[in-house]
This record gives sequence, C-alpha cells and structure tokens, in this order.
Amino acid sequence: MGFVKRTYYIFWLLIVLCIASVQGQEEVEWSPEFRFTWKDFKGKVPSGSGAAATTASGISYDFSTFYENGEMQVDFNVYAYFYPTKSWYKPKICNDVTLLHEQLHFDITELYARKLRVKLANATFTDNVKEEVRKLYRSTIRQLNDFQNKYDAETNYSRNLPVQERWVKEIGEALDH
Repeated sequence: MGFVKRTYYIFWLLIVLCIASVQGQEEVEWSPEFRFTWKDFKGKVPSGSGAAATTASGISYDFSTFYENGEMQVDFNVYAYFYPTKSWYKPKICNDVTLLHEQLHFDITELYARKLRVKLANATFTDNVKEEVRKLYRSTIRQLNDFQNKYDAETNYSRNLPVQERWVKEIGEALDH
C-alpha cells in the first residue's frame, strides 16, 4: 500500500473515531424548561483546579443544500448542548448561586446558537458553502468564548452578587426575545 493511500485510510479512520467519540458523549440540548441541578454535573473534578465548577457546553450545526428554481438553498440546524460528563463541581464550595452562574453559561451558549442561526439565515452562499458556514461558525464560537470570559470576569465567577443578578436579568431578557 502506497504512502498516499495509507495516509488517506488513516485520515478517514481518525475522522470515524472522532465522530464516534462525540456521538457517544452524553449531551442535553438547550430548552427553556431545562434548569441545572448539581446531579447534572457528572464529570470528574480535575486535580489541582482552582475553579468551583465547570459547565461544558457548545454549539453544533448541520446543513444541507438543494436547488429550488435553479437557485441553491441552504437548510441548516443549530443546537446548543450541555455535556454532563464533561461538567463538574466541588460540592463543598458550591451553592445555589454557583449553580445559577453555571446555568447562565449554558444560557449564553444558547444565545450564541441563536446568533449563528440568524447569521446563517441572512447569509448569501456561493458554491463554497461548506467553508462559508464553517467560517460563520468559527466567528460565532470566538465571540461566544469572549462573552463567556467577560461574564466570568464581571461577576468574579458569581462572587459579585449584584453584578451576577444583573447578568441573570439581562440574559433572561435576551432569551425571551
């Protein structure tokens, strides 16, 4: 077997293994009814971590294209997910405020999933649709990460209660629109 053919097979094997790894992972799709309890945090606390808790959440998407009246149309779905087995907390130092802080991280993820839906709905795509969707996704993820970091900094990881309450109100209002 030649080098190129062997590299090709290894590449596809890695893709299949990565997909299987993600597909086997427990995930909870965001919904207004789903509110965290500490039982949802099933991950192992990393040794040496200074954090009280971590919410693992993310955005995923899928899309397909089709032609209608000679024009390419893009059909897409965007989801915000929470990953319980990657999320963890330290029971001795966490409380209801910490839990609410973590819930807002997931709610913020949903806000950015909505932003991506709007970007995709308003975009004009070329034949390079796959890369164009990927570019919009990456841009949204960067903005999401920046916003999550801003949230943690401003609330001092939930310790600044007045600011935490302001964020709860603002994120709640944004989700209601």
